[in-house]
Amino acid sequence: ADADIMVARNLARMVAAGAASHSDHGRDLVETLLAVAEGKAPGYKLTDLEKLSRVAGEFGVAPGLPPLEQAKELALALMEEYGIRKGYLQFTKRLPAARLDKWAKLGIAPRGIDWEISEMLHRTHMGVDNDAVNILLQALRSALADGWGGSMIATEVSDILFGTPKPVASQVNIGVLKSDQVNILLHGHSPLVSEMVAQAAADPALLNRARELGAQGINLAGLCCTGNEVLMRKGIPMAGNHLVQELAIVTGAVEAMVVDYQCIMPSVPDFASCYHTLFFTTYDKAKFPKARHLSFSPENGAALGRELVSQAVENFARRDSKRVSIPAAPQAQVSGFSVESIVAALGGTPGPLLEAIKAGQIRGAAGVVGCNNPKITQDYGHVNLTKALIAADILVLDTGCTAVANAKAGLKEPRAAELAGPGLKAVCQALGIPPVLHMGSCVDNTRIINLCAALAGALGVDLDQLPVAAAAPEWYSEKAAAIACYAVASGIYTVLGVAPPVLGSKAVTDLLLNGLEAHLGAKFAVEPDPAKAAAFIISHVEGKRRALGLDAR
Repeated sequence: ADADIMVARNLARMVAAGAASHSDHGRDLVETLLAVAEGKAPGYKLTDLEKLSRVAGEFGVAPGLPPLEQAKELALALMEEYGIRKGYLQFTKRLPAARLDKWAKLGIAPRGIDWEISEMLHRTHMGVDNDAVNILLQALRSALADGWGGSMIATEVSDILFGTPKPVASQVNIGVLKSDQVNILLHGHSPLVSEMVAQAAADPALLNRARELGAQGINLAGLCCTGNEVLMRKGIPMAGNHLVQELAIVTGAVEAMVVDYQCIMPSVPDFASCYHTLFFTTYDKAKFPKARHLSFSPENGAALGRELVSQAVENFARRDSKRVSIPAAPQAQVSGFSVESIVAALGGTPGPLLEAIKAGQIRGAAGVVGCNNPKITQDYGHVNLTKALIAADILVLDTGCTAVANAKAGLKEPRAAELAGPGLKAVCQALGIPPVLHMGSCVDNTRIINLCAALAGALGVDLDQLPVAAAAPEWYSEKAAAIACYAVASGIYTVLGVAPPVLGSKAVTDLLLNGLEAHLGAKFAVEPDPAKAAAFIISHVEGKRRALGLDAR
């Protein structure tokens, strides 16, 4: 194999791993939805019946069925999305026909979710696919199976089970920990365990036991995307993003950290062992040495949540008050901006948003997403890029660790509109919203592409014609590689703050930075300087406005 093939294979395997991670997350939720429908998951319930009916309708489930029957039929249909289907993934029908035509011509329209990932790994085996371009096209297809498949399933089923997010006020940073309460950190990416912990933390018997041991209550705080999930729906505060997970334990005030999967540092159990903190793993697919493992299933979720909280409460007695140091005051934030809540705030249609874009008050929108990267000063890329974009009247939609970074910087308060350009500032003040809208966890990047698809449909254009862009200033996870690929394949120009591992191949690098645009209407750019990255995005947005016949700067 030459350099082009090796680089293409390595990137493709990275994308496949990311797509598999998000899609397996989605599968866990589908399994739980089925268990709820069959009465096998005590503690869980159907919460958003309107969304259940709407999504079930997309999959051909007969209208008018009782909710549990609808849920069962939908769960079985969603399971089929993971296998070998005849045709393409159902959620791709949310896209304009022009986008689907582009995919069909390139042979990248996603079929079964697991099919694409399995084929990707097969192609990168020794002696199979030895055409770098062909390998990269399958990488895009695998990513699309995530974005318009596994991740979208995760988002939609989470909303059905736990509620579609609505704007909610909360707080962020390590200061949300309480020196006089039992502190439990919820870390990882799946809401299934954390929702049960949240239920148990409100149990009067457990609260009374905490008081008997000298605590004033039970305080939950989130890390990474599990934290974002319960923040968006319940207003549970965020202790921080990816690079805070060790620091939170060092406060000496954490009785337990409960993790599910993804983005959990292997070092965390070692940090916990230096303090009284209990470190719990809950998924058999994500075990850590030195952890206490309590295996989760939909059937035992409620009991597991209670056991986790009970052990954390009992552990309060072991806290050494002399070692407690909580260094910061919490920062206020507003989150919970699902597509549905944004449209509701606009009066039930995306029309007012489109009018604000046409009038030039809002120049366009940018999805700023992704990880913290240990090679970059924490949050530097996220916050500085976001500030530059809102100052240029570009509405920012964020998720994941970016969302937490921007919240810590005070950009999630309505008063942050003062930092926006005059047009965006006026819109935000009229609606009482911040200029940076928190749309959820990393699987919830599907909310952003769904919103783009809805706007494109309303305008009668393809996604690559919209004045929108995406950025991942501090990415490093394999999931972020998959997200970036499905964004570009969906027609969204994407700026990376860290170069992917492709520089060993001029052909692969040129394809990503230039060649894709002729076929997909979008491409990648790489720029570590957030000011220069903002200039790229602003220029792109203004160019798209000009092409649509709108005023351009």
